[in-house]
Amino acid sequence: MSASPSGPPVVAHSVTAPAATAQRDLHALYRRVPSLGDYGSMAAIEERWILPTARGHEASAPRFANTGELLGTLKEFLAEEEADLPESATFLAEHATLEQFKAVVGQFALDGLTESESLLPVVPRLPYRSGMAVFRVLIDELGCGNEEKAHSQLYRDLLTELGMSVRLDDYLDETSPECYAYVNMFHWLASRAPSPQYFLGAYAYFETSVLYAFQSFARAAQRLGIVHDAYYTEHLYIDTYHSSHMRTAIRALDEPDLAKIWAGVRLASEIVGTATEAAVARARETVG
Repeated sequence: MSASPSGPPVVAHSVTAPAATAQRDLHALYRRVPSLGDYGSMAAIEERWILPTARGHEASAPRFANTGELLGTLKEFLAEEEADLPESATFLAEHATLEQFKAVVGQFALDGLTESESLLPVVPRLPYRSGMAVFRVLIDELGCGNEEKAHSQLYRDLLTELGMSVRLDDYLDETSPECYAYVNMFHWLASRAPSPQYFLGAYAYFETSVLYAFQSFARAAQRLGIVHDAYYTEHLYIDTYHSSHMRTAIRALDEPDLAKIWAGVRLASEIVGTATEAAVARARETVG
């Protein structure tokens, strides 16, 4: 995502300020070259939003004996999550109308239109071998330089077929706080988190969870007769490859901080799950 010119600093909100305002402001801050005042605003929002949760998961992480034990626990965590998918997944796959599906697609447009672009800064933050494993995933997400195959282009193709805008700014007003948090989480993990090892846990979780989490989206698109469904269907096979590379990235660490990696897993699970639930609930409530 290209940075926008620096604007006036966003004033940090009080603890009681609406989360929607804070998340939207943070998204705007992440998209531009920050001024000194912007840095202070970012830190203030992050301190109230994501850092306490990350620290909490880190403090409560199991005392893993080694990386292999962590990866085994991650496998079990994912299996349990897949076996207990929420009712919203069934609704989306089997019952959502076209207009409800479009509403859900719109909620994730801020992410889909810029997919993986905000993740590139994590590569130089990681040790070389770990960073290269992550880079292999990201270059694939970006279509290996082929703009027609980039996942963001697949999302544009989907939006175009649905008669929806492909302009990022057209989704700023309608995106929910939970879906803003979804987008902001990835930026924080890649560029702002105190350690890039949070990212490794979060993305190892994410690239595997998509293999079941996107099933409901793919089934809905097929049921509704949507032709440009490759954004969903491609994730259902390519992310097996991606999840393998993310495990490699973790194993490549000479000094893994297993508590931080696990904190990333839990953080991503919570934020992604909350965003998806909110998007489907909003579609059900507001679209007939």
